[in-house]
Amino acid sequence: MNSGRFTPESARLDDAARAAWLYYVAGNTQDEIARKMGVSRQSAQRLVATAVAERLVKVRLDHPIGRCMDLAEALTKKYALQSCEIVPSDPGAPDLLTGVAIAAAIELERVLKSPEGKIIALGTGRALKATVEQFPRMTSPQHRIVSLLGNMMADGSATPYNATISLAERVGATHYPYPLPVLASDAAELENLHGQRAVRNTIALCGQADFTLVGIGQMDHSAPLFVDGFVPETEMRELAAAGATGEITSWVYDSHGVLIDCAFNARVASAPLPKAADRRVVAVAVGAAKLAAIDAACQGRLVNGLITNEATAELLLAK
Repeated sequence: MNSGRFTPESARLDDAARAAWLYYVAGNTQDEIARKMGVSRQSAQRLVATAVAERLVKVRLDHPIGRCMDLAEALTKKYALQSCEIVPSDPGAPDLLTGVAIAAAIELERVLKSPEGKIIALGTGRALKATVEQFPRMTSPQHRIVSLLGNMMADGSATPYNATISLAERVGATHYPYPLPVLASDAAELENLHGQRAVRNTIALCGQADFTLVGIGQMDHSAPLFVDGFVPETEMRELAAAGATGEITSWVYDSHGVLIDCAFNARVASAPLPKAADRRVVAVAVGAAKLAAIDAACQGRLVNGLITNEATAELLLAK
C-alpha cells in the first residue's frame, strides 16, 4: 500500500505524470518538455511513454462521429430508449471493451458531478470492471455507491469483477456491498439471507437508485454465469430448454425480456431488477455473442439506456 512516502518509484511516476500533462494538456513539444523539466529530449520522450504504459493517461475523443450518432438515433427509436451511446468499433477487434468502457465512465462521471447526493447502483462483470478502470479519481463524498448483487461464490471465494468498491474508492463515496453469495442453495436459505438487516438496507437502496449501470450476459456456454462456475452443465441445459436468452445481475430472462419462472431464478440472491420505466437503467454490452441478450433486454424494457459499439449496433438494427 502507498503510505505517501517519497520513493524512487513515486518520483518516477510523478515525473511521468508531469511530462504527460505538459505534452497532452499543455501542448508542449518534447523539446519544450525537456527544457522545462531539465532533462534530455530522450528522457522526456521516455517519461511520456511511461505515463501511457502506466495508464496515467486516458484519451477521450471529444468529437461527434456522424455514423455513431445515426446508429444511436436509430436504436433509440427501435427500442424507445431514454439514452443511447455508440462508440466506434475496431474492425480488427469488434468485441473490444475499451471504447464502451470509456463512454460508460464518462456517463458515470456526469452523474457523479452532481452536487446533490445520488444513489448509484452497479452490477458486476467484465464490462463494469473495465468501466471503473477508466474512471478518473474525483472527490464526491455526497454520493452512495451500492451493489446490486453479491460477489461471492457458494464456497465464500470472491469473484474478480466487483465494481462497487473500486468506484467508491475512486470517488471517496460511501459504498454498500451486497454481503451475499450470487446464488442461495434453496428458497429457505434465500429467505434467511434476505432477512438480514444489512441486506434489507442494501436492497432498499438499490430500489431508490438514481442511476443504475449493469452489464448483460449471454446464456450459452460462453456465458459468464457458466464460465465463472455459477451454473453447472445440467442447469445450463435446463435453462436453455426454458428459453433462456440473457441475464442481468444473474436474473435470467427469455427472448422477450421476461424473467423466466424457473428453479435458477428462485435461488438468485441479487436485488430485484429495477423498473426501467421509473429510473435510469443503462446497460454496457458489446459483441455478437450478446446480440440476442441485448435485444431481449431492450425489448422487455429491462434497461432504458444502452452503451455499445458500431458493430453491435449494426447487428441489433439488422434483427
